[in-house]
Amino acid sequence: MRPKRHAAVPILSALLLAGCSAGASAPPRVVEPRPDSAPAPRGTAALRAAMLTGHNRARAAVGVAPLVWDDTLAAAARDYARQMARTGRFAHAEQSQGPNRQGENLFTGTRGAYRYDEMVDLWVDERRDFANRTVPGASISGNWAGVAHYVQIVWRGTRAVGCAMASGASDDYLVCRYSPAGNVVGQKAF
Repeated sequence: MRPKRHAAVPILSALLLAGCSAGASAPPRVVEPRPDSAPAPRGTAALRAAMLTGHNRARAAVGVAPLVWDDTLAAAARDYARQMARTGRFAHAEQSQGPNRQGENLFTGTRGAYRYDEMVDLWVDERRDFANRTVPGASISGNWAGVAHYVQIVWRGTRAVGCAMASGASDDYLVCRYSPAGNVVGQKAF
C-alpha cells in the first residue's frame, strides 16, 4: 500500500535556508492503515541499499552523478535521529553556517509503518512540483518547501549521503545528511 502524501510529516531541508520559520505548527498526525500488521523490514544494510537506490535513481533521471555512502554522515544522521526519537522533537538540527554544514532531509512516520523505499520515494515524489530554477524559486507552485527534499537529493554539487533511522514510542525518525550541502539560495539544483 502506498502511503498518502500527508501521512508522513516530512520537514524540508531548506526551510531555514529559505528564511521560513522552524516554529510553524506541525500538521495533524495521520496514522495510515497497512495491508498487514507486520512492521516494515528494518536493518542498516536495508536502509543503506534503499537510500542509495532511491537517491541515485532520482539523480540518474536528471543526469547528475550518483552519490556515495559516507559513514561519517551516517553517524551524524544516527546521532540526530536518536535525539529526535528520544525527545519527540521533530525539527532540523542546529548547525553552524559554512563549508562544513551538512545538508539534511528529515522524515517521520508511524513506528514500523513505512518501508525505507517508501520514505525516500515521498521525497522524490516532490519532483512533480519542481522546476530547475534558482533556489528558492524551484517550485512551479511557488511553495519552495514542497520541493526542498527533492532539490537536495538531485543537487549536482552533492557527492555523498549518509542516513539513519531511530524509533521513538510511536514514531520513526529518518535523517539523511549530505555533503556538500545543497539547497543553496541563488543557485540551481543542476
